[in-house]
Formats: sequence, C-alpha cells, structure tokens
Amino acid sequence: MKKEKIVLGISGGVDSSVAAILLQSQGYEVHGVFMKNWDDKNAICNAEDDYADALSICNKLNIALKKINYTKEYKERVFNQFLKDHEIGATPNPDVLCNREIKFDVFQKHAKEIGAKKIASGHYAKVIEKKNKFCISKASDISKDQSYFLYQLNSDLLENIEFPLGDLLKSEVREIAEDYKLINAQKKDSTGICFIGDRKYNEFVGKYLKSKKGTILSIDGEKLGTHTGHMYFTVGQRKGLGIGARNSAFDQPWYVIKKDINRNIVYVGQGAEHPALFSDELLADNMFWGINIEKNIPLECNAKVRYRDEDNKCKILSLNDGKCYVKFENKIKAITAGQSIVFYDSNGVCIGGGIIRKRNIPFLGEEINE
Repeated sequence: MKKEKIVLGISGGVDSSVAAILLQSQGYEVHGVFMKNWDDKNAICNAEDDYADALSICNKLNIALKKINYTKEYKERVFNQFLKDHEIGATPNPDVLCNREIKFDVFQKHAKEIGAKKIASGHYAKVIEKKNKFCISKASDISKDQSYFLYQLNSDLLENIEFPLGDLLKSEVREIAEDYKLINAQKKDSTGICFIGDRKYNEFVGKYLKSKKGTILSIDGEKLGTHTGHMYFTVGQRKGLGIGARNSAFDQPWYVIKKDINRNIVYVGQGAEHPALFSDELLADNMFWGINIEKNIPLECNAKVRYRDEDNKCKILSLNDGKCYVKFENKIKAITAGQSIVFYDSNGVCIGGGIIRKRNIPFLGEEINE
C-alpha cells in the first residue's frame, strides 16, 4: 500500500526532527521543507548551520529535503510590518504573522507540488474539532505550548495539519532524539526574535527606523530626561531608561507607563507595582475567530496578552466593526499595544485572538470607549 505523503517544516532543531520520526512511525512518507527567511550571520536563525543540521537529520531518516529561500517574502510580508508597528508606537510579535503569512503558506505550496494533502510542523500544539470546525488547542506541555502563535490559522488549513508533538513533554522529545542518536538531541532551543539574534534590540531597530529625541516625563508631568526614540521603549520596561532612582520614592526603579507618539513623550513611574502599570480593560482589532462567538456575547473565557503569560479570566463584552472590547476579572500588568491577545475556552481550545491597540489606565483618567 502506498504511503500518504506529508510535508513537514524542518528547521534543524530537535522538535521538527522528532516530529519527522513520529510521522514516519505513523506510516507517512515525510517530505521536508527548510525555509531560509533571513540572511544574516548574526541572527539566531543562522541559515547555513541550521540547514546543515536539517540535512544531516533528513539523510539519517531517509527524508527528501527541499530548501526554499523566502527572505524576500519574509521582508515584504513580516519584517516591513514589524517596522511599521514600531513607527506607530506598538511592540509587535512577528512570529504570529510569520506563521500565517510565510511558514504554513510555504508548506501548502510544496504539498501541492508533490501531490500531498497534509502538512505538519514541530510546534507544541494540538488540532481539535469543535462545532464542525477545526481549532488550535493547547499542547500537553503547557510550558512549551505554542498555540498563542498559531491562533490565525483557519479551519480549512487546520483540517490537514498534523502537530506530532502536541501530546509530548519537551523532556520526552529529547529522549526520543537521544534514542535515535540525533546530532541535535541537546541542541539549545531558539528564543527571542530570530532576525535580531545576539545584537542589542535598540541597535538593530535603529538601523532601519529614523529616531527622534523626545522627553521622558513622570506621570505627574516632571521632566526626568531625554530619550533617543520612542520605538526603543515598551510598556513595563525597566532597563535602559537612563533615569536614576529618587530618594523620595524609596529608590525604586522606573518603569515605562505609556507613550505619547504624537508628542514624542515617554511617561514613566516608579516601582514595579505602580498602579498605572495595571489595567483590567483593553481594546483589540484585526480579530480572527476560530469559531463564531457573536451570539454568545458577552462571553466569559480566558486570555493571554503575551506568550509567556498565564491564563487570565476575562469577559468579551462587545464586537463592533472588527474591534473587541475585553474586561478582565483582575488587573493585568503591562498590557502592551501591538502584542496579540489570544482567547481560550476552559478546555484550552483557542477561540480566536487579535492585536491589542489600547488599554485603560484609570489611574491617569484614561478610559476605553467601545
């Protein structure tokens, strides 16, 4: 009986390598795709080294590997948006956009070329069927769960996606790699934004964006210093502000509270528990819904406002003109414009998500209007 073909994204890391092993054990004829998305030896995703590891793994497992250069598409569809978000004062998360615009699009195209129906990746996530639609769900290893980055994948695509690592712990993945004597069994996980690598974030962003000096003010309006560009700051940031402690506030460090882009002002406050850092409401747009929830509004659910965040109980109060108004049960620290908010039901199934645009800061008299 002829094996069913499946296209797997292989990065050279241990996760996609073990995903290949598991798919083969399930009877698939695995075809690998290695994507080169960034051309820079200083980046985390050092393409040549990673490709060498991917090729070694594929040779060992007898898998055909196709290398595809997508640096042009990545720059146009992901990196340029990353820069635009910084210009308007947001703190973007390019991984979400990369998954939607690049990775799975590439997998589908190659699958079509070779006559395969299914695609796969080494992400820690699951696909479940809910109300006759396919949805992303959290992985068994919550510490490695990557469903947050995948919320924009639609049902038609998810119907033919396999996530072989969804039921495994990271420790089990490494054990499998050791059993198969893979060269990357103990390879360090990549973290952070791949195209920035070991460079300082501000130095990298400054190469592509024009910065303009502005004022740093306390939330009480006192001038404390000068900044070199609002794009170098994000809500909740403590380091790199260039402001010393003040005895009147018990020498507590300063934190970024908010940014006024039009006036080029960065507002700061002292202390990690400063009340202006905390919010219990936000407005999001660019919404993507895995299931139709309009008839269930207001809807109680859980939400993450950043990847490493814990689930926060909340209520979706309204959906108007593609915008979503959310009220949290408890106040959340450092909600940041440009990041994604991703919603889950009580079973860890992803309902949908969107891009955070504004949070309320009642301490400063700023309220969100629908």
